[in-house]
Amino acid sequence: MMTAIEGMAGLENLDGITSDPGEITRAFSGFPSGVAALSARVHGEPTVMIVSSFAVGVSHNPPMVSFAAQHTSTTWPLLSRAQAIGISVLGEGHSDKARQLGSRSKAARFTDLRTVEAESGAIFLDGAPVWLECTVEHSYPAGDHDIIVLRVLAMRSDDERNPLVWHRRTLKMLGS
Repeated sequence: MMTAIEGMAGLENLDGITSDPGEITRAFSGFPSGVAALSARVHGEPTVMIVSSFAVGVSHNPPMVSFAAQHTSTTWPLLSRAQAIGISVLGEGHSDKARQLGSRSKAARFTDLRTVEAESGAIFLDGAPVWLECTVEHSYPAGDHDIIVLRVLAMRSDDERNPLVWHRRTLKMLGS
């Protein structure tokens, strides 16, 4: 069976076309994406999850954003029960803390981090260029992930702070 790419007329060279899962993952890493911390107080404990699949503009009216949660995540099932979730787009000041926030050691994730907590239990990281207070609106199965759509209840933006991006499995700062 020929794939759509292989069947395209006018292409001179199809060397390198593959369906190898490892190569697809590597290719996906070439697409820069924003990195966000999703945080809330759940059962009295601060809980955080780092995502590089965060997307804005899913809807403007009502405002909605999305991300993908792996089925193997142990944090998303906890966060999904929160009254509200704080989304902090990671900024340049978080570059040395991003791996800590995503650590398997849940106890160490918030060590030495300044945070702000809303009455709803949503937690925000100090120094983030964007804060969004959200609730879960929809969840859709998508292979080994679920696509989670969140409704934005409130937001704050700081144009003086630059976001980090995830590109080729590395956190990078935007050039000027």
